[in-house]
Amino acid sequence: MPQHITVSEYDPSWPAQYEEERKRVAAVLKDNALAIYHIGSTSVPGLAAKPILDILAAVRDLSQADAAAGEFARLGYEYLGEFGIPGRRYLRKGGDQRTHQIHLFQADDWHSLHRHLAFRDYMRSHPAQREEYAALKKELARRFPYDIDGYCDGKEEYVRNIEKLALAQDPGTWDQLYLAARRVQRERTLSPTVEAGGVAAALLTDQGHIYTGVCIDTACSLGMCAERNAIAHMITCGESRIVKIAAVMPDGKVGMPCGACRELMRQLDGAGETEILRDYETKKAVRLRETLPDWWAAER
Repeated sequence: MPQHITVSEYDPSWPAQYEEERKRVAAVLKDNALAIYHIGSTSVPGLAAKPILDILAAVRDLSQADAAAGEFARLGYEYLGEFGIPGRRYLRKGGDQRTHQIHLFQADDWHSLHRHLAFRDYMRSHPAQREEYAALKKELARRFPYDIDGYCDGKEEYVRNIEKLALAQDPGTWDQLYLAARRVQRERTLSPTVEAGGVAAALLTDQGHIYTGVCIDTACSLGMCAERNAIAHMITCGESRIVKIAAVMPDGKVGMPCGACRELMRQLDGAGETEILRDYETKKAVRLRETLPDWWAAER
């Protein structure tokens, strides 16, 4: 039976429904999942949408995701491979009357991840375009109630135009830094007295390069924080100006650098202009100078 195209008014329960499904997806992907996001129209408060939850996951290795196809099937998903988009893995639940869709990309496929996140964030912050998009979808659903190709073709130009605007306005730096840190974050035991990788950091320089580092923990306080490891990597490569930095804790949330890391960053940047990510979900950040008021060398 052809899919019946319906566009519903925004349902405030969609975020909670996504969160429940995200837990199930995370349980299947395990450590292979570096980040999982709610995308698509149901992720935009106030936007009318087909009642289908879209989930985007950045994974460490697509081949590991392929190996989990059977586990996804037990959750009710069809594992359809690339399904027309190179580098993607597409899964759907509910058949023609689908209720959920998963889009898997490898974490280093920044272009594919960025365009989904940028479109979502643009729609969240531009109410006029959100209303235009809702009206277009409702009209297309009326014209093509059982023709998914006609529906999708009808909104493709609008989506592409918004996507271009979104990508131009939002470089997605915090997302890029978060994923760069997550890609190197992996707990490892190097010897009976040395462990590493539980915390990871990524920084962006004024020359546009990203450097990463992981924590090194030893039995005799000879270790190094992930932030200082990333800074050492940057200095080794001939740079010294940090524009933004993010540190990711073992639970996947971001954390503030310790006092020693902040002191090193402030000595590299006397004005304290470096931005530090405080919360990944909201993208809240703080200037380095705000974390070190009355810095001892400020007048030098």
